Amino acid sequence: MLIGIDLQKDVSVIEAAYNDGEGVTAAFNLNMLARINRELDGNFNLNRFEHQANYNDIEHRIEITIQSLQEQTVQVGDHAIEFAAGEEILTEYSHKYTIEGFAEFAETYGFSLHHHWTDSQNYFGVLHLVVEGATS
Repeated sequence: MLIGIDLQKDVSVIEAAYNDGEGVTAAFNLNMLARINRELDGNFNLNRFEHQANYNDIEHRIEITIQSLQEQTVQVGDHAIEFAAGEEILTEYSHKYTIEGFAEFAETYGFSLHHHWTDSQNYFGVLHLVVEGATS
Protein backbone atom coordinates (compact mmCIF):
# COMPACT_ATOMS: atom_id res chain seq x y z
CA MET A 1 0.00 0.00 0.00
CA LEU A 2 1.19 3.54 -0.72
CA ILE A 3 0.14 6.26 1.69
CA GLY A 4 1.05 9.94 1.82
CA ILE A 5 1.62 11.69 5.14
CA ASP A 6 2.16 15.28 6.16
CA LEU A 7 5.43 15.32 8.09
CA GLN A 8 6.21 17.24 11.26
CA LYS A 9 7.90 20.55 10.55
CA ASP A 10 8.43 23.95 12.13
CA VAL A 11 5.16 25.19 13.66
CA SER A 12 5.45 28.53 11.84
CA VAL A 13 5.42 26.70 8.49
CA ILE A 14 2.35 24.67 9.46
CA GLU A 15 0.38 27.60 10.85
CA ALA A 16 1.24 29.77 7.84
CA ALA A 17 -0.17 27.09 5.54
CA TYR A 18 -3.49 26.98 7.40
CA ASN A 19 -3.68 30.75 8.01
CA ASP A 20 -2.60 31.79 4.52
CA GLY A 21 -2.54 35.49 3.71
CA GLU A 22 -4.91 35.13 0.77
CA GLY A 23 -7.55 33.53 2.98
CA VAL A 24 -7.97 30.42 0.84
CA THR A 25 -8.08 28.02 3.79
CA ALA A 26 -10.41 30.31 5.74
CA ALA A 27 -12.79 30.51 2.78
CA PHE A 28 -12.71 26.73 2.41
CA ASN A 29 -13.47 26.27 6.12
CA LEU A 30 -16.28 28.85 6.21
CA ASN A 31 -17.78 27.28 3.09
CA MET A 32 -19.08 24.55 5.41
CA LEU A 33 -21.47 27.08 6.91
CA ALA A 34 -22.49 28.30 3.45
CA ARG A 35 -23.27 24.71 2.45
CA ILE A 36 -25.36 24.23 5.59
CA ASN A 37 -27.27 27.36 4.60
CA ARG A 38 -27.89 26.06 1.06
CA GLU A 39 -28.43 22.38 1.71
CA LEU A 40 -29.95 22.25 5.19
CA ASP A 41 -31.95 25.49 5.25
CA GLY A 42 -29.57 27.28 7.60
CA ASN A 43 -29.13 30.97 8.24
CA PHE A 44 -25.49 31.26 9.33
CA ASN A 45 -24.20 34.80 8.85
CA LEU A 46 -20.64 34.08 7.73
CA ASN A 47 -19.52 37.55 8.85
CA ARG A 48 -20.24 36.51 12.44
CA PHE A 49 -17.82 33.58 12.35
CA GLU A 50 -14.06 33.37 11.92
CA HIS A 51 -11.66 30.64 10.78
CA GLN A 52 -9.09 29.58 13.40
CA ALA A 53 -6.12 27.22 12.93
CA ASN A 54 -3.76 26.45 15.81
CA TYR A 55 -1.06 23.84 16.21
CA ASN A 56 -1.29 21.43 19.15
CA ASP A 57 2.32 20.54 20.09
CA ILE A 58 1.29 17.61 22.28
CA GLU A 59 -0.88 15.85 19.68
CA HIS A 60 1.23 16.97 16.67
CA ARG A 61 -1.78 18.26 14.78
CA ILE A 62 -3.31 21.44 13.48
CA GLU A 63 -6.75 22.01 14.97
CA ILE A 64 -9.12 23.92 12.72
CA THR A 65 -12.26 25.54 14.03
CA ILE A 66 -14.85 28.11 13.12
CA GLN A 67 -15.29 30.58 15.99
CA SER A 68 -18.42 32.55 16.75
CA LEU A 69 -17.53 36.25 16.99
CA GLN A 70 -20.56 37.09 19.12
CA GLU A 71 -23.42 35.58 21.04
CA GLN A 72 -25.97 34.49 18.45
CA THR A 73 -28.68 32.01 17.54
CA VAL A 74 -28.57 30.24 14.20
CA GLN A 75 -31.43 28.35 12.62
CA VAL A 76 -30.77 25.09 10.74
CA GLY A 77 -34.03 23.67 9.50
CA ASP A 78 -36.29 23.38 12.55
CA HIS A 79 -33.38 23.56 15.02
CA ALA A 80 -32.19 26.69 16.81
CA ILE A 81 -28.51 26.54 17.75
CA GLU A 82 -27.14 29.03 20.25
CA PHE A 83 -23.52 30.13 20.15
CA ALA A 84 -21.65 32.05 22.83
CA ALA A 85 -19.07 34.61 21.79
CA GLY A 86 -15.82 32.70 21.26
CA GLU A 87 -17.53 29.30 21.00
CA GLU A 88 -15.92 27.06 18.41
CA ILE A 89 -17.10 24.48 15.91
CA LEU A 90 -14.37 21.87 15.40
CA THR A 91 -14.00 21.23 11.67
CA GLU A 92 -10.69 19.41 11.23
CA TYR A 93 -7.70 17.75 12.82
CA SER A 94 -4.72 17.48 10.49
CA HIS A 95 -2.08 15.26 12.07
CA LYS A 96 1.62 15.61 11.35
CA TYR A 97 3.84 12.54 11.58
CA THR A 98 7.40 11.33 11.53
CA ILE A 99 8.26 8.45 9.21
CA GLU A 100 9.19 6.34 12.23
CA GLY A 101 6.08 7.26 14.20
CA PHE A 102 3.74 6.42 11.33
CA ALA A 103 5.58 3.14 10.72
CA GLU A 104 5.00 2.19 14.38
CA PHE A 105 1.34 3.14 14.05
CA ALA A 106 0.99 1.03 10.88
CA GLU A 107 2.59 -1.96 12.64
CA THR A 108 -0.31 -2.04 15.10
CA TYR A 109 -2.54 -2.84 12.10
CA GLY A 110 -0.28 -5.53 10.61
CA PHE A 111 1.73 -3.40 8.17
CA SER A 112 5.45 -2.84 8.00
CA LEU A 113 7.38 -0.10 6.26
CA HIS A 114 9.09 -1.38 3.11
CA HIS A 115 10.36 1.95 1.75
CA HIS A 116 9.65 5.66 1.95
CA TRP A 117 10.28 8.84 -0.03
CA THR A 118 10.13 12.51 0.97
CA ASP A 119 10.22 15.82 -0.83
CA SER A 120 13.42 17.89 -0.70
CA GLN A 121 12.21 19.85 2.36
CA ASN A 122 10.95 16.78 4.26
CA TYR A 123 7.47 18.31 4.41
CA PHE A 124 5.63 15.33 2.90
CA GLY A 125 6.31 11.61 2.82
CA VAL A 126 5.08 8.69 0.75
CA LEU A 127 5.33 5.34 2.50
CA HIS A 128 5.24 1.90 0.91
CA LEU A 129 3.64 -0.35 3.50
CA VAL A 130 3.30 -4.12 3.17
CA VAL A 131 1.35 -6.66 5.15
CA GLU A 132 3.76 -8.17 7.66
CA GLY A 133 5.04 -11.51 6.42
CA ALA A 134 3.97 -10.88 2.80
CA THR A 135 6.50 -10.67 0.00
CA SER A 136 6.73 -7.29 -1.67
